[in-house]
Amino acid sequence: MKRIVLFVLTNLAVMAVLMVTARLLGVDRFLTANGLNMTALAGFSLVMGFGGAIISLLMSKPMAKWSAGVQIIEQPQNADEAWIVETVRRFADKAGIGMPEVGIFEGDPNAFATGAFKNSALVAVSTGLLRNMTREEVEAVIGHEVAHIANGDMVTMTLIQGVMNTFVVFLSRVVGYAVDSFLRKGDSESSGPGMGYYITSMVLDLVLGFLAGIIVAWFSRQREFRADAGAAQLMGRKQPMINALARLGGLHTAELPKSMAAMGIAGGLGKLFSTHPPIEERIAALQQG
Repeated sequence: MKRIVLFVLTNLAVMAVLMVTARLLGVDRFLTANGLNMTALAGFSLVMGFGGAIISLLMSKPMAKWSAGVQIIEQPQNADEAWIVETVRRFADKAGIGMPEVGIFEGDPNAFATGAFKNSALVAVSTGLLRNMTREEVEAVIGHEVAHIANGDMVTMTLIQGVMNTFVVFLSRVVGYAVDSFLRKGDSESSGPGMGYYITSMVLDLVLGFLAGIIVAWFSRQREFRADAGAAQLMGRKQPMINALARLGGLHTAELPKSMAAMGIAGGLGKLFSTHPPIEERIAALQQG
């Protein structure tokens, strides 16, 4: 809850700074004179920016179960399932969080954690992970996912995404309105925004959204380093996590749905948009930490 309050307050503070800056520079007077209500736009941007991100977070568990085909282990049917559940329970107790739901999904090696709340999250591992790793390596991967939950990474990434969305909506429409007002200067008969507004704001939505995606991915990569370190701490030593990462580096890992990619053990396309750092960097960070 503290993290949520701090992020919301930070977002509100930055929005206030933007509005004060616009007022000092006279931008708000120009835009207001041309029909734009900056206060209303700020409120609209906050709702649009955080609304979708928070809804996605609240729906993350059921969507993960459906999209990845996760089978929840209600009652372990074999020794492997019993061991997975017990491992998650042990790490959850050590991390001080409630027992997550535990599930298995079919596919290449991967695992993920999701959920809106620390004490009612979900940890899922793939059948490929269980087939291709030793128990100690799987244990390290589970520790990594439990560390994501304990660190509150699902909420943090949602809030960061919400902040980025808010600025994209706000700035694209402010610039769009300014461009439209300039193009229609002297046209007193027109009312409401014109094509200049719609075209500019749509283009900026794409461009700024592209840049925001890079920022969100950067934050996600930093969270992976922290979760790796958290797994090593939960296990009491670094080597199992290092071994698990080295093993992942030589395997074809499953591509998770976009909504869960940031909380997986591996994944991401391209350096700037990758939700995970290169395996070599993660191993080096653990060795040096």
